[in-house]
Amino acid sequence: MRFSTILASTLAVAVSAAPTFPQLNLKEVLNPDDTLSSLSEYFNLLATRVQLAKVQSKPPTCDVTQARMPQAPVPLPSPPEGHKVKHVAVGRGTQNYTCEADNKDAKPEAAGALAHLYDASCIAAVYPDLLERIPAMALRFNLSDEAQLGASPLSPTGIHYFSGPKTAYFKLADGKGHDQGEVYCAKEDASDAPLTAAVGQKDEKAVPWLLLKTHEPTTGKIQEVYRVSTAGGSPPTTCEGMPETFEVEYASVYWFWEGDGEIAEEDDGADD
Repeated sequence: MRFSTILASTLAVAVSAAPTFPQLNLKEVLNPDDTLSSLSEYFNLLATRVQLAKVQSKPPTCDVTQARMPQAPVPLPSPPEGHKVKHVAVGRGTQNYTCEADNKDAKPEAAGALAHLYDASCIAAVYPDLLERIPAMALRFNLSDEAQLGASPLSPTGIHYFSGPKTAYFKLADGKGHDQGEVYCAKEDASDAPLTAAVGQKDEKAVPWLLLKTHEPTTGKIQEVYRVSTAGGSPPTTCEGMPETFEVEYASVYWFWEGDGEIAEEDDGADD
């Protein structure tokens, strides 16, 4: 199938799905104009890419190893020489936090995350500018129990949560549900999201970009996981008015890099 046909189908499904499945959230957001702007930018760029693909002499090559990962304003350390991109996924879910009871001046503490993952490897390889707009778009739609990423029909490719207090876990699968391995990792480095990063539904700042290093019992050859292109997810600065546990919706792009060499022993490092 030509790539232009795939993109055209994506646009058609997105447009028809946007009003009803999943629901667009305009009632609870603080800035509806920002929501409409994010959606407009995404759909306009998607339509442009569809038209461009139609006039190309041959379809673009969907080779994820050739994809170029974006850099934060203060760059994170690069993957070691010889490591290659194995998989790219959009994550959509919540960052979770706790607050001390009766201490309004305390700062919320990170308590893990929960997100569904959607396969964006081909988009990363061919249309990276479109990929960077997907988290902002996806965050404007309500979370759904159905396997749907906002107005995008990207295929489900796994789930992300914490298997321990400070161990980020990724269960990866292909678009057909076939097991693609398990990834256990801990934070190695972090960088603030760009000032232009998309805010959340209630104007929450974007969570930092991260470099996560894998450790045992990871299966396969994944060595690094990068969380980039984040949207929303940050907690308020203090616990004033907050419950003891709460969630903040976020979206991001996760880049999985593989390389030869032994996986490190478990090191229960910092939070995701």
